[in-house]
Amino acid sequence: MGRHWLTSDLPELPDLPIRPVLGEIADTLTAHGSAVLVAPPGTGKTTLVPLALDGRVVVAEPRRLAARAAAARMASLLGEPVGQTVGYSVRGDRKTSKNTRIEVVTSGLLVRRLQHDPELAGVGTVLLDECHERHLDADLLLALLLDARAGLRPDLKLLATSATVAADRLAQLLGDAPVIRVEARTFPVDIAHIPAVRRERVENTVARAIRQALSEVDGDVLAFLPGVAEIRRCAALLGNDVDVLPLHGRLTTTAQDDALRPGARRRVVLSTAIAESSLTVPGVRAVVDSGLSRVSRVDHRRGLSGLATVRVSAAVADQRAGRAGREAPGRVYRCWPAHEHSTLPRYPEPEIRTADLTRLALELACWGVPDGSGLGWWDAPPPGALDAGRTVLRALGALDDSGSATDRGRRMANLGLHPRLARALLDGAAAVGARQAASVVALLDDDRSNSGVELAVRDADPPEVRRLAAMVDDPPTRKASDPALVVALAYPERLARRRSPGSPLYLMAGGTAVELPPGSGLADAEWLAVAIADREPGRTHGRIRLAVRADEELAIKAAASLLTWEDDVRWDGDVVANRLRKLGAITLSSKPLHDREAIRQALTDGLRTEGLGLLRWDADGLRTRERMAFLHRVIGDPWPAVDDESLLAVVDVGDARRKVDLARISGEQVVRRLLPWPAAARFDELAPDRLEVPSGSRVRVDYSGSEPALPVKVQEVFGWTETPRLADGRVPIVLHLLSPAGRPTAVTGDLASFWRTGYPQVRSELRGRYPKHRWPEDPMTARPARR
Repeated sequence: MGRHWLTSDLPELPDLPIRPVLGEIADTLTAHGSAVLVAPPGTGKTTLVPLALDGRVVVAEPRRLAARAAAARMASLLGEPVGQTVGYSVRGDRKTSKNTRIEVVTSGLLVRRLQHDPELAGVGTVLLDECHERHLDADLLLALLLDARAGLRPDLKLLATSATVAADRLAQLLGDAPVIRVEARTFPVDIAHIPAVRRERVENTVARAIRQALSEVDGDVLAFLPGVAEIRRCAALLGNDVDVLPLHGRLTTTAQDDALRPGARRRVVLSTAIAESSLTVPGVRAVVDSGLSRVSRVDHRRGLSGLATVRVSAAVADQRAGRAGREAPGRVYRCWPAHEHSTLPRYPEPEIRTADLTRLALELACWGVPDGSGLGWWDAPPPGALDAGRTVLRALGALDDSGSATDRGRRMANLGLHPRLARALLDGAAAVGARQAASVVALLDDDRSNSGVELAVRDADPPEVRRLAAMVDDPPTRKASDPALVVALAYPERLARRRSPGSPLYLMAGGTAVELPPGSGLADAEWLAVAIADREPGRTHGRIRLAVRADEELAIKAAASLLTWEDDVRWDGDVVANRLRKLGAITLSSKPLHDREAIRQALTDGLRTEGLGLLRWDADGLRTRERMAFLHRVIGDPWPAVDDESLLAVVDVGDARRKVDLARISGEQVVRRLLPWPAAARFDELAPDRLEVPSGSRVRVDYSGSEPALPVKVQEVFGWTETPRLADGRVPIVLHLLSPAGRPTAVTGDLASFWRTGYPQVRSELRGRYPKHRWPEDPMTARPARR
């Protein structure tokens, strides 16, 4: 089908599973322009395929260590040093020459190169390695390459590789690209489960499994732990009988290379997820898998972001296990119960769904598509997270009002740092000098190098500091050296002030409460510039991971854009009325505020919150409200409701300023403001306050119940045969007939019926008890009496 790579000047390549299909891969790319290669780790897809492709090839790796290792392996196959035919470029390190045909780069670096040269002039093929890992930079790179290929470079060949079989969506994105599958020739791997015992830390479980592996399996042991801290603690638990070598992305090049070379003694390699794929660790016969990985997470609501420890997916667990069977039969020791394996997620969560998207938002703005629309995404960035990223960028001056990248934003992007750190480096260099700013930024970019909660500039990596310092201008006259200023420039909303004297709780300018862990050495600090804070599930506030002392003057200088004057007028058990000077959510100063209208609203809010009982209510006022409520209930229009909401609408607080002033306002006067004129002229007629009874007494009507009631002694209503009615005869009054001592004897709404049937029993029961009172046989003709 055209090209035959075996006729080239390449030396004999290793007999790896990928070798028989190298010609097919090259021919497929020539015919279709794109392809997906599905091949497990160890098949040679990373190192043999680029050598078999014509023209200039760029290989994109998700990690720096994998990029350097892949270049070194390919160069050794050619019998050349790195930098000749095969070279690499990663952040802070590059080995290429004019003879370099195959260049291995990190995904993030290729994004930057693509931004400057969308045509990728001179490049014939881009190989996107380990796409299944779904790193944020790799997903973005794929989207930008597809966009460039659709417009400027239709001839650019794209080859995407994946170690898992979930390649259908990837092939679709590449234009229904052909999928080439290669099976690995692996040795059998036994699986053993060594779960943690009660409250055992992960490094202790892994160390226990490593000791068992060393006693049961010959060869080296590769152990996967979630992060650098766990690697350090696990190494301290192991003895000196074997060489214990860490392997993670922040090691020096020499230390990383040591972990990838066979040793004279048995080795235990303690690795993060970096060794899951792309890399081959020779001599490994046993794998110990903690079952955990550390991934980026962000809490947009609280403004907290960082690394979270999560369970690995089943696909990742299988990849890790496969490391034990690359060269000979092996064994994997999984540090979780066997029955839990089926509960693992199938594939890892794409980073684009959970990570901070501020840097992605800046790259999209530089590409000219701020919202990412129109690009071919494996998974599109969540709109909320992308909006949050753009909000940060506008605050940093990286975006204009239209969402386009400013000149400052493009300069920040060119630094290859997170936009927050780029801002800290640019503005920090002008304030404290390039070297000092670079030292702090180097630490913030690698928080794991810091030994405690308090940021220590002495821990910064010197080569990285020199590299960063060289990228920015150094002012001729340096100002005071203050690492807190640089931290605050990166994270102005994380400036924090102690909530109360002696308290470990701080309030960040972004509004989130965070706690300082004991023994940090910062317990007496009034202000902190917080670099890293996170929040554990179930906790109400965050936890400070990395911070440095600050003060109010520094906070105002670093976060001037967060300074505001705010009128705080509200009801909090009483009227609060102050003018506040604030740094975000932090109150710097307060003075009384005299805003008449705002205070009136606060008093109204107080009445709504605590009820109209705050007004002055006497018995007459309560009865007036009850009488009007009665008329609204039985007649309706025009008689209005007198519930709290209706009364609140007509309350006039006048000159009141405090809660105590409300008690001077008559509740009855508020009710009477709702009287409907001219109908109100009949108020006393329709709902009389008192009724005259046959004895001549004027008895007060009780409107507090569901029906109006008249409590009156029996002797006072002798001769009264018709039950009185209210509201133009609509409602009969209920008579509560009392004994001479004022105790209830009967309740009736039909007086005539009561005289006939009820009174004889009452007379029989009470005339012996009250012999001095009259108890006539015929009450309907008897003369009423008050006494």
